[in-house]
Amino acid sequence: MDRQAAMQGQGLVETVAVAPRLSSTARRRQIREKAIEVFITAMAFTGIAALVLILVFVAKEALELFLSAEARHEASLSKMFLPQVVRAGKPATFVWQPVSSVPKVSMIPLFIGTLKTTLVSMAVAVPVGVAGALFAAEFAPRRLREVLKPTIELLAGIPSVVLGFFALMVLASFMQDTFGLGSRLNALVAGLGLSLAIVPVIFTVAEDALTSVPRSYREASLALGATPWETAWKVVLPAAAPGILAACVLGFGRAIGETMIVLMASGNAAIVSASLTDSVRSMSATIAAEMGEVVVGSPHYSLLFFIGVELFIFTFVLNMLASVWTRKVLKRLSGAGA
Repeated sequence: MDRQAAMQGQGLVETVAVAPRLSSTARRRQIREKAIEVFITAMAFTGIAALVLILVFVAKEALELFLSAEARHEASLSKMFLPQVVRAGKPATFVWQPVSSVPKVSMIPLFIGTLKTTLVSMAVAVPVGVAGALFAAEFAPRRLREVLKPTIELLAGIPSVVLGFFALMVLASFMQDTFGLGSRLNALVAGLGLSLAIVPVIFTVAEDALTSVPRSYREASLALGATPWETAWKVVLPAAAPGILAACVLGFGRAIGETMIVLMASGNAAIVSASLTDSVRSMSATIAAEMGEVVVGSPHYSLLFFIGVELFIFTFVLNMLASVWTRKVLKRLSGAGA
């Protein structure tokens, strides 16, 4: 009896001795986790603050376009969005000539050039990227998928200036020799070169969306007698529609903001034309080409920042519309599933 009590007393002493060590270890762990949480939060707010400061700086410089009397005279809204008389006796037209005795700063040629190159690139990149993602997620053998996906994603790491040089030297010559185009550098060549930069973005996001579809959807479709192609087209693809839309929106944002490829392969001529074989000048390429030589504080300087604000607003509105559409699709899918 005395021996048993002695053993219990010894165990109690060991427990009391170990408890402070466990408490100290738990306290250090809590302090470490708290420090990591504070660090991650600080990094997140730093990124948000940097983005806000960039937007404030761009908006501040663009605001001078409406506050300065000289800027309002040279770049009024009527000049930016309405036809102007370039020469006496000639019909009014849209012209971008900000450096001249009488500045002509119509935004319409830049809008049209940006729209043409973006539409060409999306028309090529969306079908290729989504089809490639569908093949990799549903039909490719495992070994082929392990090689295909990293290879396509590796294209995203190629610098845009390299893709622009390829479009300038190889793609432009090939298109002109094959189709006899009048302008060697045009919206078609720039759009095709731009699609090379967009395909990896669309493929990666779309493939992740397709692989995240529950396997039970596929098994149920196959059990009902559908073929693998019918399952992929009518079941998996609609279920992954929100993710595929996000991939297209990301690709569109990359296309509309891309600079070097369009700057090198579009011809940089502010021409108002519906033809894809004419040279064009995009908004982002205009900023890149003219910002290095513009006089700081001049109306032209503020106008380039105003173009940057327009790009931001256009991308923001597009993302908001895509977000609303995605929520509607998810709600409809959840209602159908219920």
